[in-house]
Amino acid sequence: MTSAGIAEHLGGGNVYRPQEDSRVLIETALRHHDPRGQRVADLCAGSGVVGIAAAEAGAHSVRAFEICPSAVQAAKANAAVSGVELHVHHGPWTRAAEFGPYDLVLSNPPYVPVLDGAEETIPAWAGPALAYNGGVDGREVLDPLCGSVVEFLAPRGEFFLVQSEFSGVDRSVDLLTETGLCAKVVSTRRIPFGPVLSARAEKLERAGLLEPGRRVEELVVIRAARP
Repeated sequence: MTSAGIAEHLGGGNVYRPQEDSRVLIETALRHHDPRGQRVADLCAGSGVVGIAAAEAGAHSVRAFEICPSAVQAAKANAAVSGVELHVHHGPWTRAAEFGPYDLVLSNPPYVPVLDGAEETIPAWAGPALAYNGGVDGREVLDPLCGSVVEFLAPRGEFFLVQSEFSGVDRSVDLLTETGLCAKVVSTRRIPFGPVLSARAEKLERAGLLEPGRRVEELVVIRAARP
């Protein structure tokens, strides 16, 4: 199912629309890992586009975990339209531990830094703030996720994570490595700022996190493998 098709079942501005971060995560994960016949988890699933892609690629079972009720309903609707089986669970990503282990774990979590300062205007179609706001440094979800995802993985299982350059890529790799996973960046993509970073660009400049005038972001996909 295309992201355009999924957009038809998003429920207005209550669900994060699939964007380039979801696309680069899907493309990278499927290029490096064949999910056919495997158990897959999609953490912070949003509209379900990542989990649906894994199901379409032949995964034996896919479980999606999402905290936003509107997104849960959208993911179920999108899976039905796509003609795939997607087990969608309402709750935090930590619920994945109840159903593991998994051969493949995928995540596009909230990672955009929340900076103090002037009011910002973000269009409603960008989705709810909980879908993209990652705390002061963008790591409110990333830190606990990277520190515990190893517990979800079966032997030789793999984790693929997408995040922004502005939310501490080295920190993610280090945390994953400290848990015993073999972690490294396997894909990057530079894209124009989306609606959220566009609204926060001046704040990022004042914080010294962004060169004046730059409006391009690097997305990074990290692959972490369990021995």
